[in-house]
Amino acid sequence: MRAGAAGGGTARWLMPLLAAVLVALLGLLVLSGEWPALRSKVAFAPKGLLTLTPADVRRVEIRSDGDSVVLLRREGAWAIEGLDGTMPAELRTHLETALRLAAVSEPAREIPAGELSPASFAGFGLDPPATVAVIEAVDGTATSVNVGVLNPANTSHYVRVSGRPAVYLMPRHVGEEWRVTFDMIRRLRGPAGADAASRGKSLLLPVSMAQVWALEIVFAGKLTRFERDAGGNWFRHLGQHNHAAGNVVHVADPEQARIIDGALRAFDAAAVETRIGAADPSQLARYGLNLPSLIVLVFARDAAAPLARLEFGASADSLDRYARLAPDGAVVTVAEFEMRRLTELLRAVGAGS
Repeated sequence: MRAGAAGGGTARWLMPLLAAVLVALLGLLVLSGEWPALRSKVAFAPKGLLTLTPADVRRVEIRSDGDSVVLLRREGAWAIEGLDGTMPAELRTHLETALRLAAVSEPAREIPAGELSPASFAGFGLDPPATVAVIEAVDGTATSVNVGVLNPANTSHYVRVSGRPAVYLMPRHVGEEWRVTFDMIRRLRGPAGADAASRGKSLLLPVSMAQVWALEIVFAGKLTRFERDAGGNWFRHLGQHNHAAGNVVHVADPEQARIIDGALRAFDAAAVETRIGAADPSQLARYGLNLPSLIVLVFARDAAAPLARLEFGASADSLDRYARLAPDGAVVTVAEFEMRRLTELLRAVGAGS
């Protein structure tokens, strides 16, 4: 009997004590946003697209709709490149949320390379992608996250990480957070000119297509030249004649101009997948760049010398290809569909082999 009374007394004072402890823990959780004492015991373990922690990011470039914005972290604070002052708190929250979601959100599904082909990416809205986030760490390494269209159920975005032979199905809010961040920055910054300085380091072409007035493609032993007419519309240049007399006036065919413009706008956003590094002439054969498969030359208006010469070499794997800016640019890999886009353009205008 005494033992029962003692047990009942213990229960009476133990239950209020446990309740008080739980209330205190709940208060700490609400105030700190995390379970107390676990931060030092449980390491951050990325399970998402990024293999680095958000705190290790020093630079973010976001591209969409032919525009780009850059964010820089200096002394722990984020700033928008080209704008003075501190970043608004709401924007900072969206950026940090986008980074964290990319690091911790697990894919709902991974589509492996064996189920993909260069033609697959257009169906996923990844050729070209709707939004690209280039995330650079403090050690200089960069990861490009390419966000495509929503799946048929509208619950997830198709996403590709440059250099990885897979497509991921990621929860919708992961992609939407990058889009919201981009739109907020663009509204703060206002419209930007399409100049070379704003292109960033992750794009394949060193100049914007807006600066290009003529483009030549050398493929399968043939040269095809595209030019803009007086209205800035693209056409395929046929035949050889002398422009010096000023008596030749070209007018682009509207349907063909639309096809060419669509392909070149997409090519303007072509991104570097991975950087291999510098290669001397004796090493070019390893990458198929001693005899390039395809060459692109871009020209400013009324210029004889090209602004840039881009060479595509051999396939790096089933989804990527080696490339470089000649004559001394570093060897990189690009998505196979970037070269495929150009060969399809040639066929579309009747210049294919």
